Amino acid sequence: MPRQNPVQPVHEVRLGSIKAAIWENKTENGTRFNVTIARIYKDGEQWKSTDSFGRDDLLLLAKVVDQAHTWIFDNGKSRHD
Repeated sequence: MPRQNPVQPVHEVRLGSIKAAIWENKTENGTRFNVTIARIYKDGEQWKSTDSFGRDDLLLLAKVVDQAHTWIFDNGKSRHD
């Protein structure tokens, strides 16, 4: 049975095929953020993702992670409980 309201990231950063999803988690100690990283690719007509990165992905991976870090610092302060 499909979920009625699937949880969505609060922000995404994407450069080329590398994507970071930023997830908001409310805790007793305030809001915390987690980040998931994926490389997206097309297999025939279907989009897929993997958490495996090749040599040529690493620079984009570093830049996406840096931008996710910056977003969390810029936006995290305004989201405290």
